[in-house]
This record gives sequence, C-alpha cells and structure tokens, in this order.
Amino acid sequence: MAYTDQQVKDLEAKAKEVRRFIIQMLAKAGSGHPGGSLSATDLITALYFSVLRHNPKDPNWPDRDRFHMSKGHCCPLWYAVLADSGYFPIDKLWTLRQLGSILQGHPDRHTPGVDVASGSLGQGLSVALGMSLAGRLDKLDYRVYVLVGDGETQEGNIWEAAMACAHFKCDNLCAMLDNNGIQIDGKTKDIMNLEPIAAKWQAFGWHVIEINGHNMKEILAAYDQAKTIKGKPTIIIAHTTKGKGVSFMEGVVDFHGRAPTKDEAEKALKELE
Repeated sequence: MAYTDQQVKDLEAKAKEVRRFIIQMLAKAGSGHPGGSLSATDLITALYFSVLRHNPKDPNWPDRDRFHMSKGHCCPLWYAVLADSGYFPIDKLWTLRQLGSILQGHPDRHTPGVDVASGSLGQGLSVALGMSLAGRLDKLDYRVYVLVGDGETQEGNIWEAAMACAHFKCDNLCAMLDNNGIQIDGKTKDIMNLEPIAAKWQAFGWHVIEINGHNMKEILAAYDQAKTIKGKPTIIIAHTTKGKGVSFMEGVVDFHGRAPTKDEAEKALKELE
C-alpha cells in the first residue's frame, strides 16, 4: 500500500503524542519502564493506527487482528495506544499501577483490548503461535502480531516457539523484535550476545525483514511486505534506540526500569513538544 507524505507525518506526530503519554504516566506512577516503551513506540503506533484491523468499540470482535505484547513490562506504550485508539478514556492512563486500576504494571485482561496477560518473558511468541493456529482452525482470516524484546530473545522458549511457527507454516503471524541493544543488566551483547540475529531467524525458517525501527516509512513497508509472505512466519527486526525521543534517556541502561522524576518528566515533555 502506498502511503502519502501526510499520512507518514500524521503517524510521526501520533508517535510523539504517545511518547508524551508514556512519560506522563510513568512520572505520575513513580515506577515503570520507559526505555523499551519509548524504543517500540513507532512500531506499535504504526500498527494500531494504520495496519491492525480492530474495533475499539468491540474489543472481542472475532475477526479482529490480534496483538500480543510479549515484553509486558513495556505496557505503558500499549496502554497509551489503546487509550488513544478509544478502548478506554485517556484519563485512565493516570491510574497506572494504582490499586484497583485497569492498568496494572504488566498487562492483564482487566484492560480492554488485552487478550492475554503477559510479563513473564519468553512466553509471548508461544501465545502468538496459539492465536495463529486458532485462526486457522476457526477458518478466520485475522493476522497475529507480537512484540518481543531483544533481551527476552535470550530465553529458550522463544526459539522453541520459533521452530514451531515455521513448522506449522504460520504465515498469518508477524513478530516484531525491538532490537534496542539494552536489557535490565546492561548491553545485550555483553550479557548474552544475540548476533547474528537475522541469520538465526532465517535458519529457523522465518522470513526476515530488517529495518530502522524509527523510520515510519520503513515500518509501514515492512508490515505491508509481511502480509504478502506465504508458507512461513515473518519477523521484523527493528533496530531501535532505548529511550528514543528523550535525549537523556537514549541508550541509558538506568532507564530500562526507572520512571522519570518530576523534573526529568518536565524536561522530557519539553523535548517532545
């Protein structure tokens, strides 16, 4: 599908709005994970506002495309996009991590638009596999999208699921790898090196697309290409920057799981104006 320059600009503006929501939510909560939420913002903004077939007024619509966030600690991003799409009022975002809120520190089914709880890393690709095979059995033509983290990809369950997705020729499944190079304890290359990551996925039988995960045109083209692939699943390896959009958070390990202070939030929001 051809996208106009204005459509691309609108998505870029929407992504900036989503980043502002993330900062505000985390500062209000005083805890949470900004780094990976910000690095995957462009991927998920494009998905929800241009690619995904969904209906916020009917979250359980049987024919909807499915999305699962395997790296559940980055749910501030998901919540911001869901609210901005109309699944629930935006003012609910300010209740993040509060007792009784529909927005917990990791996703669960109390949140409209969330099908499966997540947060225990390494399991999400298996969830997506189940969704993919269920669609085939039910003769529904929906697509399944799943976001996984690079640190998460060090887990063996990911590779068991990767084998199974290829074995069952799950061509209605598209995984997105948020390859920002940083996990909770440091750089992924120092903790458990993933490279050559593209070759690994190819060897497991996947169609691999590598992109700049902050280039909206490349993101949209990758999603479009994934829809054309038959007989195998697709993974979009998105090379991203941890904390993208906020200069003092970019590439900083500390902001994997530390919410901004009030002063830091004000500074970040000025940068995102």
